[in-house]
Amino acid sequence: MAKQTSFLTSIKRLYPHVSPILPRLVMGLVSALMASIVALAIPQVLKVLVNGTLYPGGDANTVWVAAAVILALGVAEAGLVALRRQFVINPATSVETKMRVSLYGHLQDLAVSFHDRWGSGQLLSRSMTDLNFLRRWMAFGAIMLVVTTLTVLIGVGVMFTMSWQLALIFLGAAIPIMFYSFRFRRRFSRVTRLSQDQAGDLATTVEESVHGIRVLKAFGRSREALESFNEQAEELRQTEITKARQQAMFTMVVTLLPELALGLGLVVGILLAANGELSIGSLVAFFATAAVVAAPVEFSGMLLAMALTAKTAVDRHFEVMDTPNDISSPAEPARPAVVRGAVRFSGAGFGFDDGGRLLRDVNLDIRPGETMALVGVTGSGKSALLQLVPRLFDVTTGSVTIDGVDVRNFSLEELRTVVAVAFEDTTLFSSSVRDNVLLGAPDRSDAALEEALDVAQAQFAFSLPDGVDTLIGEEGLSLSGGQRQRIALARAIAAKPRVLVLDDPLSALDVNTEERVEARLREVLRDTTTLIVAHRPSTVALADRVALLQNGTITAVGTHSELLAGNAHYRYVIASLDTEPKDLDTELHEELEGELANELGNALDDAGKAAR
Repeated sequence: MAKQTSFLTSIKRLYPHVSPILPRLVMGLVSALMASIVALAIPQVLKVLVNGTLYPGGDANTVWVAAAVILALGVAEAGLVALRRQFVINPATSVETKMRVSLYGHLQDLAVSFHDRWGSGQLLSRSMTDLNFLRRWMAFGAIMLVVTTLTVLIGVGVMFTMSWQLALIFLGAAIPIMFYSFRFRRRFSRVTRLSQDQAGDLATTVEESVHGIRVLKAFGRSREALESFNEQAEELRQTEITKARQQAMFTMVVTLLPELALGLGLVVGILLAANGELSIGSLVAFFATAAVVAAPVEFSGMLLAMALTAKTAVDRHFEVMDTPNDISSPAEPARPAVVRGAVRFSGAGFGFDDGGRLLRDVNLDIRPGETMALVGVTGSGKSALLQLVPRLFDVTTGSVTIDGVDVRNFSLEELRTVVAVAFEDTTLFSSSVRDNVLLGAPDRSDAALEEALDVAQAQFAFSLPDGVDTLIGEEGLSLSGGQRQRIALARAIAAKPRVLVLDDPLSALDVNTEERVEARLREVLRDTTTLIVAHRPSTVALADRVALLQNGTITAVGTHSELLAGNAHYRYVIASLDTEPKDLDTELHEELEGELANELGNALDDAGKAAR
């Protein structure tokens, strides 16, 4: 549940971002206020015109002078409005951009555990929709809210100078409006927050459905996904309708009451004029001024709604920005004198925030240049153990060291230069093959690219329409699972790390391709310390030694032959490992080809029967 704060408390948090452009905003405010004052001056010209000209024998030239003055005031008002826009638009967009970049940078720094909890659509709506609305509110809503308030106050003051009786009638309408405004603020704040959160959830659903479209199609769940999305969309629609109703009701109140006050004031004003207590010019000027004041009063509903939505946007933005970064570089980073790649787990333990203990008292030494395979039953914590090395997660007990230096004492930039990772579930970016492979490479030459692709047996990249410069689409979904894994493996190899962490990166490869990859990896990994999770017996053969993870701790370490001969649980794990690659994309492709072949064969048979 989000912490509730007052409007001023929330908006004050924008000050560090707004302070550099505050002079421009103030000039925009002054321009808008002067435009309103000019608008209030027009009724005074009408007052002089009516009292000084519109009577038998009045000077007709005065009409032309008054018309010229009113025209000049109108041009001045339009110019001041345009000037306000010039003052505020560019600075407001710069604040929006800086806040967006700051948010993105913070998201990059936050730990993986944060991203595991937050839906991507919620983060997307905060970085795009909320900040876009804040920019519009800073450039328009906030300024006009202040100008509207001052216009009403100045206008009512002017009205009192013309007729205190009529001004009291008009002011009387403000009391129920103020009372209703407080109720409106509370209700509208709640529904606005609900609407923005629901919009974020809906964005998450869209993103998940697009990324998982192949799974939805493969399992025939498109209709169910559509029904679920329709329910969420309908909930958002109902919330938006509730928002619109509340805003419409408020607008009706702030429009109706001033109009009723003007109607009553007209009757009283005519009576006062008939009794000689009020001049005709003053009566005309009063109602002209009232018309100028009534417009911002009616506009206040929208401005108040904008202000409350802006408050919610600020709260949502700082919910993310206030999240502490649990994994950061130390104040005084350390590094070994020589990075050889010796990795040691000393009593290492890890558990999630919910209290679950995944790893406990893990002790493991990996020698420089050694390839260590990590095996264990599903859920034993193999992937979690790997992610402790590059500090994607931090140990909760014990330590992980590289060449005697705790990984928590490395700067993150240095650590993630020393350690490279390739995951089983590959993540590629909507860019070229070249950019994906050379993402963390110190050498971005063509030679480094070709070597990495050759080692990973990803030469298929050269056969793509634009070769290695081919855009591979969002998350690389234009490639098969095996192709994606080979690109991800090439990316890890191109980084030239001293420690390479591989989370079963060969699971989607066929046996022949895996053999070629393993042969090339043996060549290039001679001086690289490698920790690899193995889900297939053939992957274990790549390792110099094997570590057995059982019940969250290392229970045995040795060569494959030694463990096979002397450890019953190791034999059970090896017997349960997959022997064939898993590539859903390729399997679906083959199934579709088989179905098409069957349909074609049936069609030919039918055609043959028809011919006979």
